Amino acid sequence: MAAPAPRKILVTSALPYANGSLHLGHLLEQVQTDIWVRFQKSRGHHCLYVCADDAHGTAIMLTAEKLGISPEQQIENIQQEHKRDSAGFLIGFDNFHTTHSEENRFWSETIYQHLKDNGHIATRAIIQAFDPEKQLFLADRFIKGTCPRCKTPDQYGDNCEACGATYSPTDLIDPVSAISGARPVDKESTHFFFKLPEFADMLKAWLDSGRLQPQVANKLREWTDAGLQEWDISRDAPYFGFEIPGEPGKYFYVWLDAPIGYIASFQNYCDRTGHPFDEYWQHGGDTELYHFIGKDIINFHGLFWPAMLESAGLRAPTAIYAHGFLTVNGTKMSKSRGTFIKASTYLEHLDAQYLRYYFAAKLSSSVDDIDLNLEDFVQRVNSDVVGKVVNIASRCAGFLRNSFDNTLSAGCAEQEMVESFIAAGEPIAGLYEQREFNKAIREILALADRANQYIDEKKPWALAKQEGTEQEVHDVCSVGINLFRVLMTYLKPVLPGMAEKSEAFLKCTLDWTALQAPLLDHALDTFQPLLTRIDPKQVAAMVEASKESQAAAAAPATAANKAQPAVKVADTIEFDDFAKVDLRIAAIVAAEHVEGADKLLRLTLDLGPDSGQKQVFAGIKSAYQPEQLVGKLTVMVANLAPRKMRFGVSEGMVLAAGPGGKDLFLLEPHAGATPGMQVK
Repeated sequence: MAAPAPRKILVTSALPYANGSLHLGHLLEQVQTDIWVRFQKSRGHHCLYVCADDAHGTAIMLTAEKLGISPEQQIENIQQEHKRDSAGFLIGFDNFHTTHSEENRFWSETIYQHLKDNGHIATRAIIQAFDPEKQLFLADRFIKGTCPRCKTPDQYGDNCEACGATYSPTDLIDPVSAISGARPVDKESTHFFFKLPEFADMLKAWLDSGRLQPQVANKLREWTDAGLQEWDISRDAPYFGFEIPGEPGKYFYVWLDAPIGYIASFQNYCDRTGHPFDEYWQHGGDTELYHFIGKDIINFHGLFWPAMLESAGLRAPTAIYAHGFLTVNGTKMSKSRGTFIKASTYLEHLDAQYLRYYFAAKLSSSVDDIDLNLEDFVQRVNSDVVGKVVNIASRCAGFLRNSFDNTLSAGCAEQEMVESFIAAGEPIAGLYEQREFNKAIREILALADRANQYIDEKKPWALAKQEGTEQEVHDVCSVGINLFRVLMTYLKPVLPGMAEKSEAFLKCTLDWTALQAPLLDHALDTFQPLLTRIDPKQVAAMVEASKESQAAAAAPATAANKAQPAVKVADTIEFDDFAKVDLRIAAIVAAEHVEGADKLLRLTLDLGPDSGQKQVFAGIKSAYQPEQLVGKLTVMVANLAPRKMRFGVSEGMVLAAGPGGKDLFLLEPHAGATPGMQVK
């Protein structure tokens, strides 16, 4: 039976913004994509991975101005840095381009013209905040002021980081431009809109097509069910980007030309290599197109992008794969704790393959967040990769080098076992295909455990001391090397550097398509260390370096901010402020786990007949099971402004103390306390 024809696959990952360095959150996505692409190539498919820097927008223009360079020089500097850091993590782009390119200008103008010709562009005047000193319109993130709900100062123009309220910039108290400190004024401007509502039926069918993860499709249905709104695709000068043809002073919004950058980067690759272009972006071909993105940008990729492609007569993606956010040690990456780690800082201290493996061991096809627990990171890499996989080769290689001229046996003493390892490749390949990398890693490690168990049972080190056992030692170590070869074939997409060293040692290529039979009477090269253990001191040094790097980066910004009229939060508060905190006894009448949350429990608290019940999300899951809490009394901050969270609205805060983890204790009042009683 003939092997199926190789698939033709084009893969992209989201474009990093050309206004700053890559950090480990960016690398989560690039590593996930790269593993999948390398797997496809190892299976014999024609798979290409293209990406680019997202190089337009007001932020880039302002950064360049601050640095005293042109925007073009700014994005060139960042692109070189991004390329260097991605290469350091062994990301195998077939092409890495920029959205500030002639290819992207051509495709942005072409697609826009299609939208306009098809009647999908609307024009109307809108009122926007305008900085009278900088003479530019202000996006919400460039306006700051005092939150209208909780009165916290120095909040952005669209939401409050303190209480979670969302609002319009016009609702801010004492708003100022975050750029100049001037008070914004309202100013009218003509803008261009993409008529997204006209694609409602098409998008509903798209969301039902199975091309999106169920969680993503359900989230996007909230948009379609609520009624789609027209999408503002223009910005006013001054703006760094592409001017809209025939509309002086009007520019394409960065999010219009960013996804078009996928097409432009591929066009650049095809022009350089002669690879066919049309069959990947036109309807009717047998090619596949996949986008890997973070869950924070699913609306652009899952709604706006397919609608634009539909109007322009181009094919939609075969699938869009979204992943969750990266946390470090269970919390959001923190500059002060040194867990906001730049790619370059990591590479100064640790091998990229450590992180590639750890990400693979955690990544699945879901959109759940991924946690990089630094202690677990050290333990898992040392135990799995070095202690199990590398150990197989290192245990056997010495015997083969010293006694058998670095040559494997002419026969296979455990043919059935080796064949079972090779047969496991198909289900493992199925897990890689479905992006269930964590499950694939578990299957591979189960095989590694079997291989180590085989060597432990045969004890070649003991056999080598006995008379007349030379052939048995040769056979056992040859089987071990063949099992190692199979394991490294399966791990090659995850650990390409280690695989390359293994190929030099084995003197063969590690590919799924080459796994038909064991290597017999095969000469090896001298074994060299493949990967060393992580020293926890390296991780500590990386965290410390991240703290120092962020402190150095913040120092000039702090000095510059002294000249701005922005209001700063005081280091201390007055007693009168503290006296405003209303502490009340509350009875826990219900407690439950929060789906998708690692730390939270949802508590229903009864504050007595006068105040009724409130819902609170408490980060105490590590210390309590829900059933332990029901019926207890505790103390809560009863007058805290409600905070909108991803899982619902939290209407207060319960008080707890302790170092964290299991040692976290809710404050429990004396037995005579009653719900609603004020704590003095």
